[in-house]
Order: sequence, then structure tokens, then C-alpha cells
Amino acid sequence: MKISTMLSYSGGFRQAAAQVAEFEKAGLDLVWVAEAYGFDGPSLMGYLAALTERVEIGSAILPIYTRTPTLIAMTAAGVDSLSDGRFHLGLGSSGPQVIEGWHGVPFSAPIGRTREIIDVCRKVWAREGPLVHEGTYYNMPLLPGEGTGLGKALKIIAHPVRASIPIWIAALGEKNVAMTAELADGWIPMLFVPEKARAVWGPSLDAGEAKRDPTLGPLQITVGGMLAIGEGDEVIGLRNLARPMVALYVGGMGAKGRNFYNDVVRRYGFEEEAEKIQDLYLSGKKAEAEALVPDELLEATSLCGPESYVAERIAAFAEAGATHLQVIPVPLGDQKPVELIAKVKELAG
Repeated sequence: MKISTMLSYSGGFRQAAAQVAEFEKAGLDLVWVAEAYGFDGPSLMGYLAALTERVEIGSAILPIYTRTPTLIAMTAAGVDSLSDGRFHLGLGSSGPQVIEGWHGVPFSAPIGRTREIIDVCRKVWAREGPLVHEGTYYNMPLLPGEGTGLGKALKIIAHPVRASIPIWIAALGEKNVAMTAELADGWIPMLFVPEKARAVWGPSLDAGEAKRDPTLGPLQITVGGMLAIGEGDEVIGLRNLARPMVALYVGGMGAKGRNFYNDVVRRYGFEEEAEKIQDLYLSGKKAEAEALVPDELLEATSLCGPESYVAERIAAFAEAGATHLQVIPVPLGDQKPVELIAKVKELAG
């Protein structure tokens, strides 16, 4: 199992990038770079590419609505070139709050758009001829009667380092997970409980994999959580650091009836808690919402405890199909984050 982490922003980007270079020496395999509504992801990934030599670099995520399909393909090819073939393209829809509120574009047909973007990206990277795509949501060139009529089918001028760049999709909903299992190289779920993953997503994964092109290989999965190794109540208590994040996603990332994170937690069996967390969060009672996040959920989505316990959690994630263990190292005492990366690399084999 490979080891991955999310790029931290807590100490500033340059400091976080320098830490990734340290993690690389300790065996980190992949670093994911978020975008959301902060700095743009590609600028940060280009900097990381120049600062590192071996660690792979992934976008987690580039929202599909913020760029044209061809710009997504060009951006991926650019970062892949700068990193000598170390890039992973992580895509996702984000949510209406960010897409309509920050970017000012309609949040519509996320699954259909993602499907077409995957097709366009692979055509651009392959350079088998000028790009022609006729879809429901995107047409290159524009169809007759749209625009000036002067559009021309073009082929990317640059020569991508790889004709195929791994595409990962952040998906939680049943139809989106099925599409991911059918078309993508990798899957980025969130709030992943390994013991319950099969019950929640098994049918969707099976439906998608039944249509999967065998040349894609097995679906890769990146999951995990907070990593802390030590004895006693102190290390167990560190799980509580995830409360604000879980409450934000379950309670605030979406509206009533349209929050995929809330839906997943319900499907895990926490229907009552998910309902109350959302009601409290949307009414501005964030502390109360955080207090209701189930301890069982925090434990199941983290790796905090003695070394033997962490090894058991790693095995559980592996049994659930994880190919990349995604960890957020939280040191105790005189521990250093890089030491935790080295230890989890050892434990994961």
C-alpha cells in the first residue's frame, strides 16, 4: 500500500512544501493538493514539482466547473511535464456553494460533465489527431450555429510526457461512484469507514466495474485519516481534532436534502446524528454540531492509538480495497511528522 497525504496550509505554503520534501525522503509516495477557494492548485503543484524528485503529485481536487475540459487536459499535461510524469489528475464537482457562490457558474449535471471531461482529457493527451468531441455538455469545435462559426479542430501543440495520466474522481453518491468505477483510474471518497464501505458502495462499485475497460487496470482508492501513534488517552483524544471538519462536511457542505457527506453518514447508520448535526450547523450552532459527531465515526475514520492498533487499522483499510493510505500526521511529545510518515510506511509494508 502506498502512503499519501494532503498538503498542509497551516504554516504557509512554502513551509508546507518544504515539509513534503522531507516526507519524500521518509517514503511518502503521493501528496494531494487541494484548491477549494484558496490559491489555485496548479501553481502550488508546479512549485512542488520543482522542489521534489520522486513523490507523486495529485490534485484533490480540481473542480470540473472552473475550467474548460481542454484547459484541464492542458493543465494536467503541464504539471506532468514539470514533474517528469509524476502527476495524478484528481477531479470533482465541489458543491453549489463554491461553484455558484464563488465562481458564479451553474452547478448542473456533475456526472455527465465529468464523463465527458475524462473523454476529452484522454483524447488530448493521446494526440492521435485534432480534438473532436460531440457531447451533451461540451462540443469541440462548437456546433454549427453556435459562436462565430470559425472554430477549428486542433491538436495540443506540446507533446505530453505521458499519453495517459491517471484520473481520480472524488465521488460519494451512488451514480457518481458507479461512473468512477467504470471510467477512472482512481477513486477519492471521504469519511471512508472500511468496515462499512462494502455495504454502502459495493453495488455501485460492482455496477461500474462490470462496464470497466480491462486496460485501465484495477481501481485505485485513496483513503485514511488522522495518524497519531502512542499510548494512553492523549493519543485517543487527538481524534477530536477531526470534529470541526466532520461537522463542517456533514452539517454545512450542502443544503437540506442535498449533502452527499450527510447522506453517507446516514448510510453508515448514524441517521439521527446526521440530522441533528445538519440542523445545528445550518442554524449557526457549530460547537453543538461538533459535539454530536459520533465517537465511533471519528475512530473508524482515523488511525490514532498504539502502534499495534494503527497496524490493525491499516489492515482494515487494505482489506476494504485501499491502494493508497492517506494520512494526516499528528505528532505527540517530541515526535516529528516525518517520523510518523516513516513509521506508517513501515507498517503498511
